[in-house]
Amino acid sequence: MPQTLMDTDNPILRVQNLNIGFNMRQGMFDVLHGVSFDLHRGKTTCIVGESGSGKSVTARAILNMVPRPGVINGGRITFNPDGTGETDLTALDPRGKAIRDIRGGRIGMIFQEPMSSLSPVHTIGNQIVEAIRLHQDVDKAEARQMAVEALKQVEIPNPDKAVDRYSFEFSGGMRQRAMIAMALACRPDVLIADEPTTALDVTTQAEIIDLMKSLQTELGMAIMFITHDMGVVAEIADEVVVMEKGHVVEKGDIHQIFDAPQHPYTQKLLGAVKRLEEPAEAKVRPTGDQGDILRVEDLHLRFEKKEGFFQRVTDVTKAVDGVSFTLKRGEALGIVGESGSGKTTVGRCIARVYDPNSGVIDYAGQDLMAAGDAQLRESRKQIRMIFQDPFASLNPRMTVKQIIAEPLIVNGIASGQELEDRVAKLLTEVGLDPSMMERYPHAFSGGQRQRIVVARAIALEPKLVIADEPTSALDVSIRTQVLDLLLKLQAEMGLSFIFISHDMAVIRYFCDRVAVMYQGRIVEIGETEQIITDPQHPYTKALLSSVPIPDPSLRGTRQRHRYQADA
Repeated sequence: MPQTLMDTDNPILRVQNLNIGFNMRQGMFDVLHGVSFDLHRGKTTCIVGESGSGKSVTARAILNMVPRPGVINGGRITFNPDGTGETDLTALDPRGKAIRDIRGGRIGMIFQEPMSSLSPVHTIGNQIVEAIRLHQDVDKAEARQMAVEALKQVEIPNPDKAVDRYSFEFSGGMRQRAMIAMALACRPDVLIADEPTTALDVTTQAEIIDLMKSLQTELGMAIMFITHDMGVVAEIADEVVVMEKGHVVEKGDIHQIFDAPQHPYTQKLLGAVKRLEEPAEAKVRPTGDQGDILRVEDLHLRFEKKEGFFQRVTDVTKAVDGVSFTLKRGEALGIVGESGSGKTTVGRCIARVYDPNSGVIDYAGQDLMAAGDAQLRESRKQIRMIFQDPFASLNPRMTVKQIIAEPLIVNGIASGQELEDRVAKLLTEVGLDPSMMERYPHAFSGGQRQRIVVARAIALEPKLVIADEPTSALDVSIRTQVLDLLLKLQAEMGLSFIFISHDMAVIRYFCDRVAVMYQGRIVEIGETEQIITDPQHPYTKALLSSVPIPDPSLRGTRQRHRYQADA
């Protein structure tokens, strides 16, 4: 073991005056301007900032993986894991053996989007085995056993079976765990984690953070943790680096940043976090005599796995297992729970994207379970969905005008100049300039894309909107903007919402009532404040105890509850 294992005075990695530009046809476009910070063994440095601030490109620069046409045009990144001499990573050939030995071995990276980082044609186990054998002198059988152990460490159920599964057989949370297992399998000196918990529910997030902390203690690992969740920052950071538009605007000790932020941008970030800690002031609460717009009773949906020539049923998953609730007109009902709890499936059953096996879905007196194609087409004008990933749900080959106009054209509502006027009005309503309508989705930020998705959803003037994790991919300041937009539209249009989320702060800000789901069932339902301040079910208590508190002075003061369902 090197003598510098827990030497926190000398940086293991140092970024000095880093400049990165993208060589465009119009000339060099700079995206990083003199970025500097250090990473120390046994310490976690959190990099925070909005989308486009330069967080991820900084991480890629450390591994000499700046995407083309990007180039490092100034500064140094020095790596000194053993205290025996510095290696300038920026001077290495991006495709040479020297940097390949460091990537994945001595410096591990957890990427933000696991589905695009994992191969769909190789099993999870094969991918981890390849990473292990690339950096360690072990045979295939030993590497496989190490892969199983890595999956076990990140608490993937039945790791000896999961090792032979493909990425598309895993939920989003499970894919992220597999990515983390792969990054940690070689026990690196430095771990770069790029938004590793964004797609995870709070209980899984808490487990992953605990895992990374314990491995950091065991290995003396330096962690660079990129996130926009200030609760996570308060929970794990020793040092914080705040980035805005390619510049480091503030950096310092975690308590200094939270207690006395100096830069206006840091103050704005923390202000947005504090707003999400309370219910929205602008919320228009429905009165008690509004009547129900939706009644769901004893809803069931199971997925069957069939194998072999005769397609025998070998496994049955009860995705929705007897769900019942009502929704008042003008009310927002939140649905929370872990990945795989059935939240999204319930939403898709109501929108009739999925066909439930049994139950009642009564929308405004109409039985959607018995509705024919014509009735469903009519009901889908009034029941609209906002999907989780705004980029995936927008056609990259269509302009914003075409995207928003599509439901109006399909339903024969408008054409010609009237259509263009309605699209312009919708863009204005969601806070975008109508002059942007001829642009394509890639020309917009994440928050702007989500506004486009909202504009498309309200184009047909619906009565019920099913919002599936609509803010999970957004930065905290943009998150409050989108939530305020939805609240404004709710007040103006009398919208009812089913709001699916794993973010309890967002639920508290936006929703009147909340239903807590676990393994396809609702285990608790009630007024949002009552559920958050006085939860009754053990699973709800476990869920709430896992929510990170955006206050570093309270770190470690709250006891985590773990929930194990009776067998």
